[in-house]
Amino acid sequence: MKTRCAWVKLDNPLYVAYHDNEWGKAVYDDRVLFEFLILEWAQAGLSWETLLKKRENYRAAFDNFDYEKIAYYQEDKIQELLHNEWIIRNKLKIHSAVKNAKAFIEIRKEFGSFSRYLWGYVENKQIINNPKSLSEVPASTELSEKISKDLKKRWMSFVWTTIMYAYLQAVWIIDDHTTDCFCKNNIKF
Repeated sequence: MKTRCAWVKLDNPLYVAYHDNEWGKAVYDDRVLFEFLILEWAQAGLSWETLLKKRENYRAAFDNFDYEKIAYYQEDKIQELLHNEWIIRNKLKIHSAVKNAKAFIEIRKEFGSFSRYLWGYVENKQIINNPKSLSEVPASTELSEKISKDLKKRWMSFVWTTIMYAYLQAVWIIDDHTTDCFCKNNIKF
């Protein structure tokens, strides 16, 4: 049996698949980077399991995370989302998706891509931590604080430092697989 990071709920196939196939895999595609941002915002205050269960519903509701479309959602689309029982119907989070899509597009204009903006913080080099247990994994760092502050200046919301740290882990800018996890040595950067 494979050893995984302790946060993985082994009795939940969605969790296992997410950990084994996505979490901690390098992401450079702007649409996927935006998808992970929306999911991290939506998850704030909830369990990741809840989001994994609703993820396909989010893809359908948010036009497959097409930030170009989301940036121009009008009130009728926002109301549709607020009444969509298959996603988390938090008014602030839904409005922030539209607002943040606009900021995301501006960042792309300035840097050529959101990927270039984000990976630029680490000079395109992944940060590899070697935690032996979850207790050694921080909730935030100077890097997540720096990115959080900059995104707030660029008018993004729901980008607190803890959310940004989880985001950086998800898109593999920070490798926090525990040293006993089978993924630690099996992921190619």
